[in-house]
Amino acid sequence: MRISLDGLLVLDAIDRKGSFAAAADELHRVPSAITYTVQKLEQDLDVKLFDRSGHHAVLTPAGQELLKEGRHLIVAAADLEARVKRVATGWEAELRIAYDDLIPAAGILRVAGEFYRQQCGTRLRIGAEVLAGSWDALASGRADLAIGAPGDGPAGGGYSTRPMGSVEWVFAVAPGHPLATLPEPLASAEIVGYRAVSAADSSRNLAPRTTGILSGQEVLTVHNLEAKLIAQRSGLGVGYLPRFIVEREGAAGTLVAKTTEEPKVSVPLHLAWRTAHRGKALAWFLKRLQQPDSLEQLLAG
Repeated sequence: MRISLDGLLVLDAIDRKGSFAAAADELHRVPSAITYTVQKLEQDLDVKLFDRSGHHAVLTPAGQELLKEGRHLIVAAADLEARVKRVATGWEAELRIAYDDLIPAAGILRVAGEFYRQQCGTRLRIGAEVLAGSWDALASGRADLAIGAPGDGPAGGGYSTRPMGSVEWVFAVAPGHPLATLPEPLASAEIVGYRAVSAADSSRNLAPRTTGILSGQEVLTVHNLEAKLIAQRSGLGVGYLPRFIVEREGAAGTLVAKTTEEPKVSVPLHLAWRTAHRGKALAWFLKRLQQPDSLEQLLAG
């Protein structure tokens, strides 16, 4: 490659300081070294970077373009250097997090904000998953940490888990839905005649899961829990939602909670991570999310 990082640093210093001499001062070099670096860059690229016809050398259009794009490389190189140093001290370059979408994104991002205050430089890649999706992300290597993974994990190992608590589910319908006025508890024979709303499992490799659907019941499948909530509020179907959501929607008059003869059992949620992963960023999240009331804080958004 004919463009050197050192050459770009020299061009940047000349442009910011206004002269070859001032750039030499900033870079702690003699002026002749600055001149040599520029001349060599011009020879290697076979272009004129400075117009020297006046009293002061001025960047040519080619020089301006090289400096403009070259500054991105300077920043990227500095960032890479810093990351390499951080990795050497035990901080991961990137931590990939999957969370079950019944946890509000606001709760996850609040914890991410706490992490960023550590100023460790680890990049976070955060994605929401549905049902077995968070387990799948962990098992397939798409994630290093799963937050709120529901139910049991897949066979095969390679990961460690800690319980986070559980989420209660409540059957809910729109106020104008025919089931809203029927006496409780609702029987399965009454529910099966109405369309259910289901959030599609986001798992790519593990067997997809479905919950709360009766045999023979018509199903509207949507892509996540938020869409399921909107569909049920709109009266497009019925189904189970987390208690904290139903209580909030009930207070707003947008959903009606109904008891059923065969209620959906509470689902345990887990914190799970790849056992082979060793890093300070993961350790920080594990410590933070195993604090008392962490799940309640996350669900509060």
